[in-house]
Amino acid sequence: MKRLSFWRAALGAYINEVKGHPFEWGVFDCALFAAGAVTAMTGVDFATDYRGSYSTLKGGLRLLKARGFETHADLAAAHLTEIHPSHAQVGDIAAVSVDDAGLFALGVVQGARVIFLKPEGGLGTMDLLGAERAFRV
Repeated sequence: MKRLSFWRAALGAYINEVKGHPFEWGVFDCALFAAGAVTAMTGVDFATDYRGSYSTLKGGLRLLKARGFETHADLAAAHLTEIHPSHAQVGDIAAVSVDDAGLFALGVVQGARVIFLKPEGGLGTMDLLGAERAFRV
């Protein structure tokens, strides 16, 4: 996947645009937030078939499993090159474990921090060193 020549401006505009959007499964959750960032930077939306197709975490995971993916991080890995988190750069996607069941939150790398969509809405950041997986955009 190749970034557009104006990817930095497009990513900044995307993050500004969505920072006030409420969290909603299947409409605007952490995976769709990260996929939207990839779309802003590349023009390619690998989550098109998932948007609006589920309304709960269980429903989203069931849809992923039906398509051969264990988690949304595995979906990202199918479309982006997986890299060690220490090699992630601005605009790459990072996955941070959110529980002991192997679920991940996806976010967008911004230097030493990763921007994530918070379940209560709005954006937050986490340290990139806490990421377990990362994907080159």
